[in-house]
Amino acid sequence: MSELGFSTRAVHAGFEPDPQTGAVNVPIYASSTFAQDGVGGLRGGYEYARTGNPTRTALEANLAALELGRYGRAFASGMAATDCVLRALLRPGDHIVIPDDAYGGTFRLIDKVFTQWGIEHSPAHIADLDAVRAAVRPDTKLIWVETPTNPLLTIGDIAALADVAHTAGALLVVDNTFATPYLQTPLTLGADVVLHSTTKYLGGHSDVIGGALVTDDAEIDQKFAFLQNGAGAVPGPFDAYLTLRGAKTLALRMERHCDNAELIAEFLARHPAISTVIYPGLPEHAGHGVAAKQMRRFGGMLSVRLHGGEEAARRFCAGTKVFTLAESLGGIESLIEHPGAMTHASTAGSQLEVPADLVRISVGIEDAADLLADVEQALAQ
Repeated sequence: MSELGFSTRAVHAGFEPDPQTGAVNVPIYASSTFAQDGVGGLRGGYEYARTGNPTRTALEANLAALELGRYGRAFASGMAATDCVLRALLRPGDHIVIPDDAYGGTFRLIDKVFTQWGIEHSPAHIADLDAVRAAVRPDTKLIWVETPTNPLLTIGDIAALADVAHTAGALLVVDNTFATPYLQTPLTLGADVVLHSTTKYLGGHSDVIGGALVTDDAEIDQKFAFLQNGAGAVPGPFDAYLTLRGAKTLALRMERHCDNAELIAEFLARHPAISTVIYPGLPEHAGHGVAAKQMRRFGGMLSVRLHGGEEAARRFCAGTKVFTLAESLGGIESLIEHPGAMTHASTAGSQLEVPADLVRISVGIEDAADLLADVEQALAQ
């Protein structure tokens, strides 16, 4: 299906209409086990729902098609997918390079859990290739990248970072949650593994938790498959169905997310209460050129810093009426949050600590005029 357009793949990849009933949507196979045709005779390849479920299989095939990859694996959450990558590809004594503004949950897992098992990590500014090269060591096995990063929206040059990783004998893992496969496809730029929190834009409706890994490498995929089954952090069939339903409209939603985010970024860039708007679509963003090269558009996420410091940032978060004060992102509704006290609290006191005056905004698909008016009134308080 790789030769088909994105929206066609989103709608059709992973499932053909049921030959018996004609159902155009994948059924929710709510079964924990499957009848076998004799001992070891698997009917359709399924035996137990932790190992495989037809609804999950359809989702995995769809996500792989959207990322232009060969293999997809779905997980119970984005962090479960992250955990699988680290356990599958790292061993005690190995080293990983991470962004110096990585997602707080990723940092917490690496810093608080995997360090106990002898995994070492070094943060680096992923927009600075020399800094990334300097962070690489002889025992580096992975370079972990978010682009755009969460929450400072740093842009990494995926193709160049892939060259750095492969020259060092390491693999490049790209967390593509912010961009989505609609805006960029890291595997086509040289990445070895793409990770998603499908909770966010792929599911798109703030009603399901999930994660995914996509790769072109059969050996890597088999490592993921072993842990997916062996550790068991898999999505249930209803979760898989909801995520697949969301993925079908990803292109439409992302266009609206991007439209609205661009308008809000331009408005906030002119507002006297805002000291800095961080959005890759603005020409003054340090990564604007790279983003324009490797992304279709610039996404629905932006962050701002306020002149009044932390107090002003918290007041802004509390003052909105259409934007909901909540963690997470990528849903159809607009969300606002204070990373230092919420999603990135785990980075406090570390090299990855986020600025106290920072506010992260997930721009939804509501009417742009209502979003602009809400931002304006909140900043006036």
